[in-house]
Amino acid sequence: MTKTALVTGATSGIGKATAQILAKNNYKIILCGRREDRLIALEKELSALTEVHTLSFDVRDKKAVFKSINSIPEAFSTIDVLINNAGNAHGLDPIQNGDLDDWDAMIDINVKGLLYVSKAIIPQMIERKSGHIINIGSIAGKEVYPNGNVYCASKHAVDALNQAMRMDLNPYGIRVGAIHPGAVETEFSEVRFKGDADRAANVYKGFEPLHPEDIADIIHFVVSRPYHVNIADLMVLPTAQAAATILKRDDYC
Repeated sequence: MTKTALVTGATSGIGKATAQILAKNNYKIILCGRREDRLIALEKELSALTEVHTLSFDVRDKKAVFKSINSIPEAFSTIDVLINNAGNAHGLDPIQNGDLDDWDAMIDINVKGLLYVSKAIIPQMIERKSGHIINIGSIAGKEVYPNGNVYCASKHAVDALNQAMRMDLNPYGIRVGAIHPGAVETEFSEVRFKGDADRAANVYKGFEPLHPEDIADIIHFVVSRPYHVNIADLMVLPTAQAAATILKRDDYC
């Protein structure tokens, strides 16, 4: 039986790569994102492989989340897999210099957005006593690094929510797990540095980072395990990375 997966933050990076690999493996896909032009382009690409539905909304907008998810047509309404991928980082300042708007954006998207989407979808999983939730965390949810303050706090919250979800949903047979990537080359750093492409590129200079497809491949592996197997918590690093701020760069070899 064909399963349906809903992917947030599907217009780029890990979310896009995950939608692509799941589409290739016969999942029906619900693509969620803010950038409607990218959603349309990805829908066109994936429609050659599977059935696709798009939802354009911002996960931090509570009303939009519930309105969009409640609008899903019958053919896509049974959501078997939820990939809570939408997230962001803004700024890299010490706590005393932090921008309040940046703090709000990270907490609203990384924490509240994950909660809103989960709240909208969990009831149907409870009713069926079946479902799989994958929360995309970060190495920043496992350790804190200088100037990472609020971003690290938001990803620590994802780690805590992942554990709590798994406990609360255990009586209903719902699988819950998190994948925590280290350095992945996506638009992440360009967003963090407000569009400064040169500064973003320097983050990945001198080593081979993870690619979105690496994480997507792992997500597919996780969701395709037999139902009695739940991969609950997984941290994935590029070989060059030992910790959040410890990287073997070619410049230093």
